Amino acid sequence: MLRPPAIAEMAVVALGANFAQITHMPLKLYELVGTDPSRPFSPFCWRTRMALAHKGLSAETIPWCFTEKSAIAPHGSEKVPVLLDRDRAVVDSWTIANYLEDTYPDRPSLFGGAMARMLNWWGDGVIGGMFPLIIADIPLYLKPEDATYFRKSREARFGRPLEEIMASRDNAVEGFRKSLDPLRLTLRTQAYIGGTAANYADYIVFGAFQWARVVSPFKLLAEDDPVHAWRERLLDAFDGMARKSPSYHG
Repeated sequence: MLRPPAIAEMAVVALGANFAQITHMPLKLYELVGTDPSRPFSPFCWRTRMALAHKGLSAETIPWCFTEKSAIAPHGSEKVPVLLDRDRAVVDSWTIANYLEDTYPDRPSLFGGAMARMLNWWGDGVIGGMFPLIIADIPLYLKPEDATYFRKSREARFGRPLEEIMASRDNAVEGFRKSLDPLRLTLRTQAYIGGTAANYADYIVFGAFQWARVVSPFKLLAEDDPVHAWRERLLDAFDGMARKSPSYHG
């Protein structure tokens, strides 16, 4: 397997390269990928991608895989995202969002008046709700060694094969959609969780949908759902950054 910096040299992609208003800063971002280094899929990394774009910042992305823990261990983490700002490493998507807010206060605020901390926990619940619906699709997207790691660790967590977990998803998806009622009701009266414009509260939840969109062909949302329309708006945000990232869905 190629290891950073070899991977980075072959597949470094500038976030927001097409954004005329983005100022390029000496930032680097470790992001989770599968067989395609240009196709990041972690919901937490997507929170950070959207936060960077919101702030008008770009970062050089460094592709990272599940079994490459030694690459980020020097930065004090076993998971991504890991943001490097010059000689400083910032880990965890929530910590990174706060760091960007505090370090670049002259740029658009990520939080505004939203209860982003509460949404951070609720967004984790959204990830948990959709995970059983796409879980067996994920290894198909990974390199063999990462697929083995993923299957072994997740089957140990759930106590049964991934395919068995996902077998009832055509019916289970209705329960997942029902769980989105708090978001759906909000979006019936305003365009975004953040109000008239998106902010980090939106990116928290959107990261989960972008993760699913990248790793699975399964459709989690009905097209007439207000949540679907909200997701479409965010796919088009920042010059279509998320929509342009390779995925199973257009």
